[in-house]
Amino acid sequence: MSSASPTSPSPSRSTRARIKSPALLLAESGADLEGHGLRRTMGLFQLVCFGVGAIVGTGIFVGLSDSVAEAGPAVVVSFVLAAVTCIFTAFSFAELGGAIPVSGSSYSFAYATLGERVAFLVGWCLLLEYGVSVSAVAVGWSQYVNELLNSLIGWDLPAALSSGPGDGGVINLPAVVVVMMAATLLVRGIRESAGATAAMAVLKIGILIAFCAIAFTAFEDGHLSPFAPHGMAGVTAGASVAFFSYIGFDAITTAGEEVKNPRRNIPIAIMICIGVVTLLYCAVALGAIGALGADAVGDKPAALSLVVDKVTESSVGGGIIAFGAVVAIASVVLAVMYGQTRILMSMSRDGLIPRVFERVSPKTHTPVANTWIVALVFAVPAAFSSLDVVVNLTTIGTLATMAVVNVAVIALRRRNPELKRSFRVPLYPVSPVLGVGFCLYLMYGTGWTTWVQFSVFLVVGALVYAGYSRSRSRLVSPGAPQDRAAPGPTGG
Repeated sequence: MSSASPTSPSPSRSTRARIKSPALLLAESGADLEGHGLRRTMGLFQLVCFGVGAIVGTGIFVGLSDSVAEAGPAVVVSFVLAAVTCIFTAFSFAELGGAIPVSGSSYSFAYATLGERVAFLVGWCLLLEYGVSVSAVAVGWSQYVNELLNSLIGWDLPAALSSGPGDGGVINLPAVVVVMMAATLLVRGIRESAGATAAMAVLKIGILIAFCAIAFTAFEDGHLSPFAPHGMAGVTAGASVAFFSYIGFDAITTAGEEVKNPRRNIPIAIMICIGVVTLLYCAVALGAIGALGADAVGDKPAALSLVVDKVTESSVGGGIIAFGAVVAIASVVLAVMYGQTRILMSMSRDGLIPRVFERVSPKTHTPVANTWIVALVFAVPAAFSSLDVVVNLTTIGTLATMAVVNVAVIALRRRNPELKRSFRVPLYPVSPVLGVGFCLYLMYGTGWTTWVQFSVFLVVGALVYAGYSRSRSRLVSPGAPQDRAAPGPTGG
């Protein structure tokens, strides 16, 4: 790739449309602007564990009850519908992640295809998917910490210290603690974080398999009738809620600069994660409802522990499930915070947000300041909000970014047909078009109140871009770091 100069536009960028080419994105990912690059230390197994770690957590351990309350036993269909949405979008992520293996994920894909303004709004929406969901997941972690303490010693944390004001408490301290624990591990280095995530992913898959083995011993066909008490509307609403359980699989693409052989490993890891998680979720939902009935499961947030307690007639099994949930949800906080810091680092490199987010420690090769800022900012809603307040907004923001990713695949095929792709979306262009359609369908299921909140959120993002980011963009600013000769692509 020819290098750019400050006096002449680079052939790898379009300043009029403010589109950054894949070649430039790959060149810039070779080293951090401060001269301390990210290390490629994650293999395929670690990447799969990282993906599972980012997905399996609050959605199934805590949110299952909300999905069942909407759909009844037909929640299994809701999980499949949410999975189908994810599969179509996963195809698009796999193609883009293999073609442009950088740390910006959806943000970088939009920058390379749809332009800077859309990319900024995608990055803005990713604050919901990654940042706000950290808060939501941390709140769910707090609920299972209480369940575990109750099982072990028959004691709960005081409500004033384990719930936000919306749930009858004052401050949710456990939620704050898990966010700070994750930040501490992340700043130590990706090798340590990936190792911890892998161990936790294996443990929680084992816990969920053990749950299914126990629940199916008490399975009763009668608990599945009526199958869809609220009709298709209930299934759709249940799918919108269940989609929260899948949020995080795209975090795999945020590790593009720290993965060995990313063009091969990223697409494979995405497909493995979606397949494993879908099978687990359907089995867990079917087992829980078959053992206890939809009404009982829909009534209790920590439903999995309740099922095991009822089936085994002992609190020991429920305690083990609670322990698994504590570990599982902690690993989600870790993986999702990781994704958020890498998105912000990419946006900072482009000048769209302050430079503090792009700085990488020469000692740990991690964005230390970035990580602590994310932890402190999102610990606040974790401390004072309830889970219900943030789940729908997180879901609609995630679905919006996924719709953009499906569009980006089509745009990149047209703009850069010659680009090397280690994976291609099957049934193109039908698959990405269906991906957009399913995303919009589930967005509809979140309800009009969520749409109003999301619209306000987007307007604020557009104002931030117009008032701050557009004039500071390094894509078109003379003498900006990206205007110097860029290093060649590394890895992949």
